[in-house]
Amino acid sequence: MNLTPGKLWGMRRMADASGLFKMTAVDQRPPIKGPIAKHHGTAEAPWEDVARFKTLLIETLQGESSAMLLDPHYAIPMGLDHYDPAKGLIVTLENSLFEETPGGRLSSQIDDWSVGKIRRMGGDAVKVLAWYRPDASDNVNRAQQDFTKRIGEACAKYDIPFLFELLVYPLAADAHQTTDYIEMQGKKADDVLKSVEEFAKPDYGVDVFKLESPVNAGDVPEGEDAEVQAIFNEMGRLAGRPWVMLSAGAGKPEFRNVLAHAYRAGASGFLAGRAIWLDAFGHYPDWDKMRADLNGEAVAYMRDLNALTEAQATPWHAHPCFATGGNSFAPADASFRHDYGDI
Repeated sequence: MNLTPGKLWGMRRMADASGLFKMTAVDQRPPIKGPIAKHHGTAEAPWEDVARFKTLLIETLQGESSAMLLDPHYAIPMGLDHYDPAKGLIVTLENSLFEETPGGRLSSQIDDWSVGKIRRMGGDAVKVLAWYRPDASDNVNRAQQDFTKRIGEACAKYDIPFLFELLVYPLAADAHQTTDYIEMQGKKADDVLKSVEEFAKPDYGVDVFKLESPVNAGDVPEGEDAEVQAIFNEMGRLAGRPWVMLSAGAGKPEFRNVLAHAYRAGASGFLAGRAIWLDAFGHYPDWDKMRADLNGEAVAYMRDLNALTEAQATPWHAHPCFATGGNSFAPADASFRHDYGDI
């Protein structure tokens, strides 16, 4: 891989000074809106409360984060004034509402939002989640592939990193049916691995993968396990570029176990949300108690994850995909301004 100037700068902005990703997700919508709406007994959660909680996450957790992932609905409009400009800014592009069809799930972009707008407002990277099952219908898989390719092409056009998240999900014939944003119970490692293999192809333009555990998080042991480690190792090999782990609603101990295996397989950090802040969110609508828990337990957990990351993760720029120097600014001479294209 050879990073263009904008992508290189965005990668550096997302990471800490050592090239490690310690990133916090604040872009969740249904997992935050749902409980708030339920508390109020309304169909829709009050905008102010959702945005206020996301702003609280920014205020309390940004100090331990190398970057944060924000959404344009709530986190950016209310929270950006509180955001540390020294931190990397990742912005989500996918609609949290997906279309459930007999053949599988279809993703779409947020309306009136684009890669170009993310770049214009100062974003350092574009994040997109795509639901994917290799055994979904051919039409659904083609649509998901085309969706991802279009975003990859736009990220190349605007020279901004493409951070791509993959999640497997239950099909109609599977048990454990749910449309919640949680880890699919009983998922097959092969479904995760085949999905990574597909989107690692250069056609998609992915710069960083945000991946789920290929083994149910609750089944990942605390210590080393050769069989489980082999699956993580294969996922890292297939990714072929820097990758980080997502938490998918896993508990704190479980996610830490997942990270330990991922780091032994070459991961460069994490991009996690609920594993960090969900316990504190359980105190809603007690804002003082939520803030206290975020400043206390959540920050302490992030510091533990950061220590593990510093001890075991692979700096993104040390990934083997950059063996030919693709992680350096080029051209490093006076020709740069002549050859670097306009949008």
